Amino acid sequence: MVVLRYGRRMGRVEVVEYRPAWPARFAELRDAYADALRIADVPVVAIEHVGSTAVPGLAAKPVIDVDVVVGATEVDAAAALGRIGFRRSAATGVPGRVAFVTPERFRPSNTYVVVDGSLALRNHLAVRDVLRADPSLRDEYAAVKRHAAADAADIDAYLAMKEAVLTRVLQRAGLSAADLAGIAAANRAIAKRGALG
Repeated sequence: MVVLRYGRRMGRVEVVEYRPAWPARFAELRDAYADALRIADVPVVAIEHVGSTAVPGLAAKPVIDVDVVVGATEVDAAAALGRIGFRRSAATGVPGRVAFVTPERFRPSNTYVVVDGSLALRNHLAVRDVLRADPSLRDEYAAVKRHAAADAADIDAYLAMKEAVLTRVLQRAGLSAADLAGIAAANRAIAKRGALG
């Protein structure tokens, strides 16, 4: 039940075994983003490596997910990432989060500006932190991801196949029923937008 990517994408999903180079690639991205935001005088709370590539030992789509965490009043200022080639994506539907179209030199990655304390951020951190702390749940999730990547016809089917285990991960992290409903609603809005677009 994690936040979906930009709309509906047809075709198979690639899941690969964990690559030890992913943390170093995240560090390169973090440093480039921090420099651009510092030059623009945008106060940043944190730049977080999230998603499956942030969990040592977890099979993942080979795409680094990055959350640039800012205060609620700084979301628009974070458009300063445009200095290094990012542009705001038309992808909407997740409260407290702005998605960006990634320039070629930062691919493969997904970059989001998220409001500190938002459900979008708590979702990402909960999944990462629970899976880092629980190797058996991490391995179960990896098996589900491999199976889903092999069997799913598209990204929507892949995400649906992971929903049950991710719900358990979020429950283990202590997210409330209201939080889970909010995440599900955001995911439905994104999926619906993808179906229409």
